[in-house]
Amino acid sequence: MAGLLADTAPLRSPHFRRLWSANIVTVIGAQLTVVVVPAQIFFITGSSAYVGLAGLFGLVPLVVFGLWGGAVADIVDRRLLLIITTIGLIGCSALFWLQAAAGIDNVWVILSLFAVQQGFFAVNQPTKSAILPKIVDIKDLPAANSLNMTVMQAGAIAGPVIGGALIPKLGYSTLYLVDTIFLFATLWAVIRLPSLTPERSDDAPRVAGLRSVIDGFVYLRGHKVLMMSFVVDLIAMVFGMPRALFPQMAHENFGGPDGGGLAFALLFAAIGAGAVVGGVFSGWVSRVQRQGLAVIVCIVIWGASIAGLGVVVAFAGGATLPMLPIAVALLMIGGAADMASAAFRQSMLQSAANDDVRGRLQGVFTVVVAGGPRIADVAHGGVAATAGVAVTTAGGGVAVIVFTVVAALAVPAFVRYRLVH
Repeated sequence: MAGLLADTAPLRSPHFRRLWSANIVTVIGAQLTVVVVPAQIFFITGSSAYVGLAGLFGLVPLVVFGLWGGAVADIVDRRLLLIITTIGLIGCSALFWLQAAAGIDNVWVILSLFAVQQGFFAVNQPTKSAILPKIVDIKDLPAANSLNMTVMQAGAIAGPVIGGALIPKLGYSTLYLVDTIFLFATLWAVIRLPSLTPERSDDAPRVAGLRSVIDGFVYLRGHKVLMMSFVVDLIAMVFGMPRALFPQMAHENFGGPDGGGLAFALLFAAIGAGAVVGGVFSGWVSRVQRQGLAVIVCIVIWGASIAGLGVVVAFAGGATLPMLPIAVALLMIGGAADMASAAFRQSMLQSAANDDVRGRLQGVFTVVVAGGPRIADVAHGGVAATAGVAVTTAGGGVAVIVFTVVAALAVPAFVRYRLVH
């Protein structure tokens, strides 16, 4: 049993321990905003297409600032960069609170704020990931990534459950305010970090410009296994993430109200719940050597769970029982598989890449991990308007399985990849 439970060795590092502990608080607040933004948009417009449009507004700054932010993280003190971007995220959350408290109810104001917030997020995340090999031992990276993802997904449970259930009672502004306050925990943790100036090679760019970004892609092109880690994740997220459909699914297929409610909260929380269960029992992750094969297996399981969700939705018929618990269970299975896949892929990047390109590769990782679901938001929202929620969801899950298998056959080196110590 002890071998199955999460490996806590990375918590021996005081810097990692403070960041990890702060994230327990901060992630809950962040997930409140994640669930409140689409709920508020759907309440104002009554359209899943507008909910999906948030994906486009988040995607553009995510791509631009994710790539540029990763380049910046390779030339400046990463601690200072984390402080600046965390303050920016606090400011964005405060503005979300103000617009809701003022009763503006303008979808374009919300989408614009969301775009700015994603710009700060896109710089913050690759920087935070790039410092991990500097504050924990290389051998502890899979365990550290599993611990981080477990906390992140725990927030993905608590945030939607609390947010979805309390939206009708407290309103949007109060939940945005909670996110604003909780972000100060992370600000405290990053201020306590030491100076983290990246190691630099003689030919490394001195300015975070276009050349620096291109050099990161050139480095990635020469490492096909690392490149494939991005490709298979894009397949999983673009085709298999139906979260933009959750408001409509909860209302029309599972009988929930149109402004939140229990069904909406459970659908949003289920993936995170599965990831937390997978994280709690992630002791096996540190012992896996064939990480490439493990990623393929995990993504196929994810695709199968989403395809199954589409079938359940087709037979739900507007009643909460008995189909909603089955839908939640399928999403939990997918969440556990996705958590393990992400831990393996992140560890590949952190252990195999040089320190002077880690920021840029983590920038690409952030673009893929966060950008893939936003592309999915746009695609699923648009397709569902014509094909319906059930067909869109089931078809996406099947596509994940098919394209993942094709990718594995096309690059067998990825399947053979073993852990780099």
